Amino acid sequence: MIMRRLAQSLKEQNWTAISVEFVLLVLGVFLGIQAANWNEARMSNEQSAEFTVRLREDLRNEAWNRAALSAYYASVRLNARNTLAALEGHAELADEALLVAAYRASQYAELVRHRGTYDELTSTGNLGLIRDRLLLKMANEIYHSNSVDNLRNEGINARYRVAFRMAIPIAVQDAIARRCGDRPLTVGDRAGLQTILNYECKTDLPQGDIEHAASVLRTDPSYIPLLRLRIADTGSQLPTIGRNLSPEVTAGLEALSKAKP
Repeated sequence: MIMRRLAQSLKEQNWTAISVEFVLLVLGVFLGIQAANWNEARMSNEQSAEFTVRLREDLRNEAWNRAALSAYYASVRLNARNTLAALEGHAELADEALLVAAYRASQYAELVRHRGTYDELTSTGNLGLIRDRLLLKMANEIYHSNSVDNLRNEGINARYRVAFRMAIPIAVQDAIARRCGDRPLTVGDRAGLQTILNYECKTDLPQGDIEHAASVLRTDPSYIPLLRLRIADTGSQLPTIGRNLSPEVTAGLEALSKAKP
């Protein structure tokens, strides 16, 4: 409509009308562009807010996983030390307590990673939507760290674990797993960190089965160097959970791990 009137005014050389219609035309184009920009900015802000909330929640779970992993492997290492002390004759452990400690020393943690939001952002090239610089730094450092995977792999491939699982009767292992194995832990349950693996329990196994399985450990000297290796390996891997993270990220993770959902 404006273009038709402008063309007619040009033909008639109506300069006043031409000026007015040209201004209206430019103003219309400008407002159209502005409206498009405002709409794009609104959508970008909404996406930024949504992804920031999702990424913060993922990192909160990752931070909690790391805290749980540290507590878990500290318990594994303590049980390995107690088992080693008993087998070396430096401490007294009843047969059932020895079996439970030896089983717990063979355990490893399998934690679910929470990186779906980060992977979605990187695969679509939208990391720029995260405008919280600390949050983005935390994500980059956490998701490029191999410490969690290294601990898991150490546990799966531990030679002590293989030797224990091969030698101890399955019925004994199953009973210990049912009554003395890992306890479930919910995110945020800081009190539960201390009892994921260490708590009082009874296997309810027949005494004869307990004595037989314990004798396997007590009479085979090869468990002693394997336990030493397990203690040394977990001891070297545990500090790596936070070693490769900057102090700023470490502090941020600590705050997130304590945050409520």
